Amino acid sequence: MLTAFARAFKTPDLRKKILFTLMIMALFRVGSLVPTPGVDYADVQQCLAGASSTSGVLGMMNLFSGGALLHLSIFALGIMPYITASIIVQLLTVVIPRFEALKEEGQSGQTKLTQYTRYLTIGLAILQSATYVTFARNPQQLFGGQCTSIMPDESWTALLIMVITMTAGTGLVMWMGELITDRGVGNGMSLLIFTSIVAGFPTAMWSGVAANGRQMGRFAMVMALGILIVAAVVFVEQSQRRVPVQYAKRLVGRQVYGGSSTYIPLKINMANVIPVIFASSLLQLPMMVAQFQQGRAKDGSIPGWAEWIMTHLGRGSGLWYGVIFFVLIVFFTFFYVSITFNPKEVSDNMKRYGGFIPGIRAGRPTEQYLDYILTRLTVVGALYLGMLSLIPILALEGMGDGVAQNFPFGGTSLLIMVGVGLETVKQIEAQLEQRNYEGFLR
Repeated sequence: MLTAFARAFKTPDLRKKILFTLMIMALFRVGSLVPTPGVDYADVQQCLAGASSTSGVLGMMNLFSGGALLHLSIFALGIMPYITASIIVQLLTVVIPRFEALKEEGQSGQTKLTQYTRYLTIGLAILQSATYVTFARNPQQLFGGQCTSIMPDESWTALLIMVITMTAGTGLVMWMGELITDRGVGNGMSLLIFTSIVAGFPTAMWSGVAANGRQMGRFAMVMALGILIVAAVVFVEQSQRRVPVQYAKRLVGRQVYGGSSTYIPLKINMANVIPVIFASSLLQLPMMVAQFQQGRAKDGSIPGWAEWIMTHLGRGSGLWYGVIFFVLIVFFTFFYVSITFNPKEVSDNMKRYGGFIPGIRAGRPTEQYLDYILTRLTVVGALYLGMLSLIPILALEGMGDGVAQNFPFGGTSLLIMVGVGLETVKQIEAQLEQRNYEGFLR
């Protein structure tokens, strides 16, 4: 593998792409450390040092920003608004006929959908930055503990500048991701998320060890368990159910077309990490509403329903959170797969071009056969996503709360790291094979 890396850097155009990608990723990390105007950086560091946990209501956004969210940097929102906008536009292609028509137009329609995604990203960035500034005015909702103030000036002008700065930072991150996609190696947005998660990986590991008295034996056991989990995730992510497809021969003029055989690759985890993001975001809404209830009463108390939500629906708070999180992941897995893979559409396309599955009649029988296979795969994929997301919450409680709350080998972070890493390696390998070089994967 090291030899393949050396050969990749010996290829001039590929070396330029890799170095360009690394440069953009480095700039992204630098921007994640630049504080937003109007924020006292020393107070933020003091609040972070006294924070009991950084995985509260905004834990998902903080994960995708590589910790920039709680540092109130110019890239505080990270790529999260773009992810949300992309998911919304993808869902709207099923609901709105205009979007569905654009999707079927090919490259021109996809360009328009991308432009709509950009506009929606900016709108969501304005909304999310305004919400986050509201949280920052009462930093106890973010950091907990005795953190009282991180903004010396809370005038409307200062708040407006913070919102504009964070929104502009989101636009810059989106542009950097598109630059990587066009001029670098791999998918730019995915690589920026990968960079954010990997940046917080060592800190999460050391926090878990430090919370348990720096017991190196326990640390080694966690690392060994993590390696096994990564190996299992790689195995599942690479697994496919290949449905064979045979195309009949066709005579067009004097030319004979078709007669080839191929397959439809159906992955076990066709929904990727989207159901986990949906479930986490949905569980954050009641927590956010409950936290806004703190301190509103004159005696400082909070309503009973808000106290129940904060007790039972917080991350790692117990059985209720685990059960609801698991059920939501299973539901969103079936929902997302049903709108992204249409057996009827695939069956119609096969029939139109003279394709058929051996032993299955074209038309409705093919549609029913594909739906049967897809349902079985989705059941396995939903259970796999649910169990993987519960690993930091349930399976590691016996190792101590510190390890369980900071364990990075589970859930969204692991899926993104493994998925993006495999996809990037495959793209570099494909470019190496075009030049008759030996790739990474043998």
